[in-house]
Amino acid sequence: MSHDLHESLRDNVRILGDSLGRTIADDLGQAFVDKIETIRAHAKRGRQGDSLQQRELIEYLRELPERDLLPVTRAFNQFLNLANIAEQHYRARFRRVEDYKPGSQPVLGELLARAQQAGNSPRKLVETLANMRVELVLTAHPTEVIRRTLIQKYDAIDECLTAIESSDDYPERGTRAQGRLEELISQAWHTDEIRHERPTPVDEAKWGFAVIENSLWQAVPDFHRDLDNLLLDTAGERLPLDAAPIRYASWMGGDRDGNPNVTAKVTREVLLLGRWMAADLYLRDLEQLKTELSMWKANSALKAEAGDVAEPYREVLKRLLARMESTRDWAKAELEGHNYNGGPIIETRDQLYSPLLACYRSLCDVGLDTIANGALLDTLRRVAVLASP
Repeated sequence: MSHDLHESLRDNVRILGDSLGRTIADDLGQAFVDKIETIRAHAKRGRQGDSLQQRELIEYLRELPERDLLPVTRAFNQFLNLANIAEQHYRARFRRVEDYKPGSQPVLGELLARAQQAGNSPRKLVETLANMRVELVLTAHPTEVIRRTLIQKYDAIDECLTAIESSDDYPERGTRAQGRLEELISQAWHTDEIRHERPTPVDEAKWGFAVIENSLWQAVPDFHRDLDNLLLDTAGERLPLDAAPIRYASWMGGDRDGNPNVTAKVTREVLLLGRWMAADLYLRDLEQLKTELSMWKANSALKAEAGDVAEPYREVLKRLLARMESTRDWAKAELEGHNYNGGPIIETRDQLYSPLLACYRSLCDVGLDTIANGALLDTLRRVAVLASP
């Protein structure tokens, strides 16, 4: 089995590397690609202990024309980035982590089963998880700052690998995914990933926000859905709505530990950027909920809140959307140094959470639990975890 998994990783590295090679050949010519292959061959044999190849590599690099130095560096940097994507894809798909021996990674379902076998009651399992607090702190370092546009392209490349691997029964999907992969790798190659100025603390914070937007925003509700399902199977109940066993905090733009560039002005700007980003992300959630929650059955509390309307959930969400749009506009105006003259903004977590909770409770009260525990619950989890005090 491990041989097959290794083959999967190796195949994806080859797919990505071949595509990058074609992209570079189209841009700089096959002769330049041959130089890259020569360097790679010398380096590979040198790492295997061939001292002659090591000396030849050093001499070959010394004789490279100056105009080739940056393209060569970019080529190897891009290849390493793509190889990292393939490795991360492999780990995520097969849950292989380098810190554990193959087959020994702890699985949460097995952990809960062992906890029950040890005599812990279902209620204790739920209470323990509900009261647990693991805080993951987002920080940033200039060497880790990848341009947001490249983060998005790399995420899309990962999706292409998934599509290619699952296209056995639909070869046309694999062909489309392969074409999209070539396009994305070409886009990445023709994007200048090298920063020409030292990144500021605000740049570092923007990198962190890109991680939230492209990864954590979906990972948080996905994790809680999995945890909910495990608890339903093991303990017969869901994780409480307000529970947030894993939370996120941030040092970005506020860590003054010996960094004279992190000033009060920088911290304020990063906080405003965070408010703007949060409002923008929640607006996407609320737009989806307004589209989907078209049902008319509601409890008396929600009807009283919405008024005499045919679609009470949409009415409540429409008002929340307007306030969220105002929040985003306010943050933008503050960042640009303008006066804000719009409507009321969301200033507290409860102003966002309470209307969503009212919709959730109403759906459950009228027997629409399946709908309540879908996209609406995902948004409630995001508020609990990413906006927790």
